[in-house]
Amino acid sequence: MEDINAIAALQDPVRRRLYEYVVAQGREVGRNEAAEATGVARTLAAHHLDKLAEVGLLESGSRRLTGRSGPGAGRPAKVYTRARVERTLSLPARDYRTAAELLAEAAEQAGLDAGLCAAARRRGEALRGSAAPCGGLEEAAEVLAARGYEPYLEGPEEPTDAAAHVVRMRNCPFHAVAERFPPLVCGMNLALLEGLLGTDGPVRARMDARPGECCVVVENSKNNHD
Repeated sequence: MEDINAIAALQDPVRRRLYEYVVAQGREVGRNEAAEATGVARTLAAHHLDKLAEVGLLESGSRRLTGRSGPGAGRPAKVYTRARVERTLSLPARDYRTAAELLAEAAEQAGLDAGLCAAARRRGEALRGSAAPCGGLEEAAEVLAARGYEPYLEGPEEPTDAAAHVVRMRNCPFHAVAERFPPLVCGMNLALLEGLLGTDGPVRARMDARPGECCVVVENSKNNHD
């Protein structure tokens, strides 16, 4: 019932915009910032943000947004981040996670890493279909966004070389299973993205794990980290 209530809270379009904005930032967001970014009044934003925290979609805390401390630093402001808990809804009830974990455990014990990666790469190629390999980081980000990876561009604001940018991902669609079987599932994920994005185009996927994010990063192929 908690998951149903949480997901139902996103039915309100203003609430959904606020949730999507907070999630997209990957950091703490204050009420003023969220209100300005979504074009609503601060009081309305505060109401909806608190509702999202109440149903467990966001986590709230407080800190001084000025970065100062001591007298004259101002009162701490309420800030919000995406909740760490995962919400799922299936009618009728299904338990694909247990099946995935059992299959991952069996594959790991049997040493089937290479076979799994080969299958994942074929699946990625099948998902790409007849399309050419991704033509650049922006196109790769669009493909990744459609698969739920929540990509974002990272790099200097004014790079002298386009190669300075990479695409990182805030979400791993296989997070629950990857936590239990990281080498197996992260390798599978990399192979899947290699097939999906292509290995003979201007971008490439490689491992670059970062806490709280997907273990794969996408960069320009001319970057050489080998």
